[in-house]
Parts: sequence; C-alpha cells; structure tokens
Amino acid sequence: MYRILIVEDDLVIAGAVKKHIETWDCEALCVQDFKNIIPEFAQFDPQLVLLDITLPFFNGYHWCTEIRKISKIPVVFISSAADNMNIVMAMNMGADDFIAKPFDLDVLTAKVQAMLRRTYAFSGQTNIIEHKGAVLNTSDNTLKFKDETIPLSKNEYRILLTLLSEKGRTVSRDTIMTKLWETDCFIDDNTLTVNVTRLRKKLESAGLKDFITTKKGIGYIVE
Repeated sequence: MYRILIVEDDLVIAGAVKKHIETWDCEALCVQDFKNIIPEFAQFDPQLVLLDITLPFFNGYHWCTEIRKISKIPVVFISSAADNMNIVMAMNMGADDFIAKPFDLDVLTAKVQAMLRRTYAFSGQTNIIEHKGAVLNTSDNTLKFKDETIPLSKNEYRILLTLLSEKGRTVSRDTIMTKLWETDCFIDDNTLTVNVTRLRKKLESAGLKDFITTKKGIGYIVE
C-alpha cells in the first residue's frame, strides 16, 4: 500500500482527494500544520506528495525545495495557478508533474498511480526517520540537519538507526552490539563506547547537542 501526503489547505478539496485515493488501496494523509510540514512528512514517510502552490505561511515552492533536501520521492503540484510561468517554476523547483485545478478525481488518481508505478516498480522505497530536525535517510545512509550532511561511518550509522528506531525507549548496549554483529561489524564493549563518543561529537558539532542520552548501567536513548 502506497502512502500519499496531501498538502492542500482547502479542506473540501483535500478531503475529497484523500477519500478518492483511499478507494484505490492507497493510504492518504492531509497535512494539518502548514507552518511546519517537514516533521509530518518525515513521520508519515510518503511515497508521493500532492502539493498546492498557494498555502498559509510558506508557498508550495518553498516546501518542494525543503522536501528535495531530504528526499527524491515524486512531488506533484495541484494548483489553479496553472499558467506557464508557474508550471515552469514548479518543475525547476523539483516537481515531477503539474495538475491544474479543477481536475477530475479519476484523472488525478490515474496520474498518481502511473507515477508510483514508474518510480517504484524497479527500486526500493525511500525511508526516512526524523527527530528534532535531524533526518536519517535509510535508503542512502545519510544524516541531514539544517542543510548540512553529517558524515557517518558504517558503525555510527547503524548505532543511530538502532536508537532512532526505538526513540523514546532505552536501548541496551548488548542490543546495539547485536545489531552491529548482524551486519558483520564485530565490535566489543570498548569499541562501542568509542563509536558512540565519536557519533556524539559529530552530532554536537552540527548543533545537535545531547541528541543521545546515556542511561548509566543500561544503555542509550534518543528522547
């Protein structure tokens, strides 16, 4: 089941699009916080975004640019501002298609399904995990924060992935080491300490202070 994020401030249009998409066995979510869309984007982890141009606070061009900083998923603009200038601008900002309002819901759904098939038929889905503005992309093993890409070693990436996958819960040192062993990274207790220390320094240098908290005698937590 594909996940579609709908960024449309007209509640009638957003609701109608959501309902129609769901009848085609897709999961759809309408954005609620138009001032801070990226956290909702990261949490829902969609395979495609339907994006209006005219939105409260920041326009669709802004959010398309922000999405492109962390993801390559298809972005389809839906807008009544369908003049050539807006279409060209949307494509230059990283959009994959442009559908003019008013549109037929069956045509919209057909275009969305075609885009999904072309994008994911021969490739894996993009998965991201967001926390406190930091975005870990599990498809290319990158960590980004405020337009900066933070370089991670294989061990550091695996440690951070394990902690973010269990955010809000303490992860024991044994659990982390087991996760690393599963990927043929055979490390001992001392090596784990060194890796966590290096990871923390990289996070702090990027502005993510206290991102990982130590639970003495137990393990680590991202909270």
